[in-house]
Amino acid sequence: MTAQGSQDEADAAVSFDPLRPLLTRVAYRMLGSVADAEDVVQDAFLRWLGTDRSVVREPAAFLRRTVTRLCLDQLKSARSRRETYIGPWLPDPLVEEEEEDDVTLPLMLALERLSPLERAAFLLHDVFGVGFDEVAKTIDRDPGATRQLAARARAHVRDARPRYKLEKQRGLEIANAFFEASRSGDMAALGAMLAADVGMWADGGGKRPAAAIPILGKALVMKVHRSVAVLLRKYGSTLVHTGLINGLPGFVTREADGELQTTALEIEDGKVASIYVMRNPDKLKHMH
Repeated sequence: MTAQGSQDEADAAVSFDPLRPLLTRVAYRMLGSVADAEDVVQDAFLRWLGTDRSVVREPAAFLRRTVTRLCLDQLKSARSRRETYIGPWLPDPLVEEEEEDDVTLPLMLALERLSPLERAAFLLHDVFGVGFDEVAKTIDRDPGATRQLAARARAHVRDARPRYKLEKQRGLEIANAFFEASRSGDMAALGAMLAADVGMWADGGGKRPAAAIPILGKALVMKVHRSVAVLLRKYGSTLVHTGLINGLPGFVTREADGELQTTALEIEDGKVASIYVMRNPDKLKHMH
């Protein structure tokens, strides 16, 4: 790279780097993948580098628009990949993220059921506070259509938003108790924590053993944990960290195969209503 090229890249980075965390949050919430989000943001930087930045009045809006459009392109290919995905698909886990916008794991799964344009309209307006005129420019729709997209999205994700905010410390206490009971084989203690209609989703991506379908209902979830507890007593499971995982209380463990695993718990009325287990090593690389 020439000296002029190096200086131009440095100048571009001065205005881009302060926005990188926000742009990455937008991309991750659109795509559910840390690696894909980072790739999109880097692509946006390269486009910023090739832009006449002197005519851009609002770099944040310009770059948010660029990232969103790149994500919309990505989602077209992501949909076809998801159709052939082995077992349940879960978004990459983010540990101890500041969840100021309340985008928890269940909400991210609900976003997966939306069209890409509905997802963009909802996230930009309802989560990131972007006005509808700007959202309309970003997704190349008129403001009226954009409002309808956001309204449809809002209706679809309503049930995925928490009815009340769980006190963080209480959530972490339940997560610790869940770890102890599930690893020690104390099925009485574990059963007392579970809601009657509890569900369990495990994402192995075909790379590690995991249930190929969701496990629904307390009886089946208990059955799975009885079997797993036998293996864990024999081979071990080490607690690495307890904290928030995509806004839910949970924990990170190192399993007998040496790989990391995350377990996130959705808690309603003091009971564990949903269990989300990430075992796919490709989705855990960023945590090493």
